[in-house]
Amino acid sequence: MKNSRRAGIFAASTAILALGLTACGASSNSADPSADTSAKAAEDFTPVTIENIYGETTIEKVPERIATISWVNADTLLALDTVPVGMDTDTYGMNENNSTAWKDAALEEQGASIGSEKAPVQYKVGDDIDYTGIAASKPQVIFAPYSGLKKEQYEKLQEIAPVVGPIEPNYLTSWEQVTEVAGQMLGKEEEADALIEEIEGKLAKVGEDNPALKDTTFIAADLSAPDTAYIYSEGDTRPRFLSALGMTQAEYVQKNAAKDTFFFTVSPEKVNEWDSDIVFASAVAGNTMEDVVKGQPLYGQIPAAKNDAVALPGTDEATLAISAASPLSIEWALDNVVPGIVKAADNAAAAK
Repeated sequence: MKNSRRAGIFAASTAILALGLTACGASSNSADPSADTSAKAAEDFTPVTIENIYGETTIEKVPERIATISWVNADTLLALDTVPVGMDTDTYGMNENNSTAWKDAALEEQGASIGSEKAPVQYKVGDDIDYTGIAASKPQVIFAPYSGLKKEQYEKLQEIAPVVGPIEPNYLTSWEQVTEVAGQMLGKEEEADALIEEIEGKLAKVGEDNPALKDTTFIAADLSAPDTAYIYSEGDTRPRFLSALGMTQAEYVQKNAAKDTFFFTVSPEKVNEWDSDIVFASAVAGNTMEDVVKGQPLYGQIPAAKNDAVALPGTDEATLAISAASPLSIEWALDNVVPGIVKAADNAAAAK
């Protein structure tokens, strides 16, 4: 089924939807430096059908007005020199702009700083979706390949504009998949492929420059709750990121991971069973293991902690850079998060 339904209850979007994707009439919201590239992409564009877990969407022409749902998707468009007309407010790890350092930098570079005339409209998306706010941005496409959209939400959004929906369920779509799909939608497949290759190359180089990573096993966890520890399994962005640095997910995770979800829980009494060289512990209050142990003394029994091999992002923003990884956030994390991971791996290697 093609996602071509335009009509709906949202009057704010009626005029633009009447034009359809085959006759986009709005002026481009991309900044001047990318205008030539975007124009060439639009001129050479071949219609593309993008599949998602709820159906498929056919893009007839390069959309000029794109609203995004979920932070990774907005980041990815910006990484491809495309400013969305609407995007979520960041509600975790955010700054005073309800955004992030890497997103703000990209917006500024493209002449669309938050608060400026060209800035995207911001709306809230969580368990409840601000359909009115999204419609007010008058999108020609709603871009949500990385998201947890439910089917009924997906269908309601289609009353506003065609939706590029989740490629994988429950936020399991990788940043590479999002980038590929964005490239297809924008007629920038070569640029998207080059961007993926560039980011993957930078991650691989960290492994090459730090040999200890190659022989290191890891567990990606959340130790912020005193009564329950969370471990992130293979589908989550945290293990993907750590694997891209050359490390190997601990066998403990593979044996205990639940199916069709990206995490599982462990009682604090059993964290001493975490047979792993390092632990990357996101979403903790504080910068040291001492801070973690103050909240739950049993977390001090994690084997990696005894070797000073627990890497703590230390801030919500740093946690977000990995947990909702995008081409923009990964670049930021290479400077602001990776050094702590390398240090933990070095400490683990020294203890062997």
